[in-house]
Amino acid sequence: MSMIYCLEDDDGIRNLILYALGSAGFEARGFGESGEFWRAVDQAPPQLILLDIMLPGEDGIQVLGRLRARPATADIPVIMTTAKGTEYDKVTGLDQGADDYLVKPFGMMEMISRIKAVLRRAAPEQNAGVLRVGALVLDTAEHTVTADGRRVQLTLKEYELLRLFMANPGRAFDRETLLQKIWDTDYSGETRTVDVHVRSLRAKLGAAADCIQTVRGVGYRLEDTP
Repeated sequence: MSMIYCLEDDDGIRNLILYALGSAGFEARGFGESGEFWRAVDQAPPQLILLDIMLPGEDGIQVLGRLRARPATADIPVIMTTAKGTEYDKVTGLDQGADDYLVKPFGMMEMISRIKAVLRRAAPEQNAGVLRVGALVLDTAEHTVTADGRRVQLTLKEYELLRLFMANPGRAFDRETLLQKIWDTDYSGETRTVDVHVRSLRAKLGAAADCIQTVRGVGYRLEDTP
């Protein structure tokens, strides 16, 4: 059973989320501020974190940055929640390594659906294998990526994008297809989400990212360049 942590300062919203998670068969713990949240994470890291952006003291973006900077928590899937619903908040969270986001007010069924999709994507690979394209090596068994011999730390969505590209060299993917494949078929986000993740992926891969090409008017493809 997956343990989910919810960092939300509104008692009513937090209790509703915890009730919905329990009803859906998840174990869940709620926290109203970051101090008690960090103590719990240090004792027992969860399988997924629901993280509110607007928090007193250390806000959600700062918490996300610390999670991604720590090796022990860098790969924990994080779904951001925001009341603002602006593109800036969404893009900021995605840029910092969030795996998905929910805009308040959101329905509990939608939340559970998003959580299941993220956990499904984060599950260990059933079939081990190593993908190699140019200077990139992706090990699906160990869930690792190296670029020019350098270990690269990617978020879950960045990893999934790269794996899809490397498994289909030369194939052009439009943004809508990438949204469906990486963010699940019922995901209703903007194509801007894809661009944000590709930009972040390229930055982390450095020179090895030259093989990820933009197809004008379509989307992206990976070419096995010499």
